[in-house]
Amino acid sequence: MQLIIQGKNIEVTDRLQEYIEKKVGKLDRYLPTITEAWMELSVEDAKSAKDRQVAQLTVRSKGTFLRAEERTADMFASIDAIVDKMYRQIVRYKGKRYGRGRGPGEIPPVEIEEFEEEERPRIVRTKRFQVASMDEEEAVEQMELLGHDFFVFFNVNTNEMSVIYRRKDGNYGLIEPELA
Repeated sequence: MQLIIQGKNIEVTDRLQEYIEKKVGKLDRYLPTITEAWMELSVEDAKSAKDRQVAQLTVRSKGTFLRAEERTADMFASIDAIVDKMYRQIVRYKGKRYGRGRGPGEIPPVEIEEFEEEERPRIVRTKRFQVASMDEEEAVEQMELLGHDFFVFFNVNTNEMSVIYRRKDGNYGLIEPELA
């Protein structure tokens, strides 16, 4: 597994790098198909001191990306929390991936004693709506008018479906799906 560590408004010291390598290296035991992992550390100007130390971890395994983010008052605590969150995502991912089309006893065992199986969320509502053709700026306006955090629209600039969403930093993100 290739591990890339980046710091934003923070110096990645040798001690911090070794700690990350040790923690993230253990993920390979639970999902050996991980090819790359990206850890981004940052210190943000948050209103609350407990949310300033931010760690983001993204792993790639056979074309699938798993991502987690944690914010705490201490960078080492953020790293611990993000690795714990990633373990849970791996368990969920393996359960879904290996559970398709197989009998109940054929899911490969994942030995993570520290984490309990979470109750899986389920779809409780389906909503249908007409999608309007518009550009990104119009989509942002519609999203704001509705008071939502995301908005699905037909992008006139690309002639495809797109999703605009509000990021935690107050800016917007644009998702342009592509078939795999």
